[in-house]
Amino acid sequence: MKIREIAQLLDAQVLCCEEELDAEVSDAFCCDMMSDVLAFATNQSVLITGLLNPQVVRTAMMLDMHCIVFVCGKRPTPEIVSLANANDIVTMVTEHHMFSAAGRLYETGLLHGE
Repeated sequence: MKIREIAQLLDAQVLCCEEELDAEVSDAFCCDMMSDVLAFATNQSVLITGLLNPQVVRTAMMLDMHCIVFVCGKRPTPEIVSLANANDIVTMVTEHHMFSAAGRLYETGLLHGE
């Protein structure tokens, strides 16, 4: 699935890296505990989180993730957006809660890699 489609499905506002919206992603991972993301997420995932911390971007960088979705309308700081932008990680904000965001993506076939 293209990141552009994810933004549309989640009614999300893209904050940076619009030029990367046509990148393909294979699965998604929802979590606020970055240690769990490191332990269980697969590469090329979309990270769906409510945690507003630069460690979110650093974690995504370590796993070569292409996209971070902040849920519940939580807006990352300029520092977080700048770090994501410098590393070509699409960053977006949706008003949906984590559960409904994950459900919308699951319904369209975006799964968690097993």
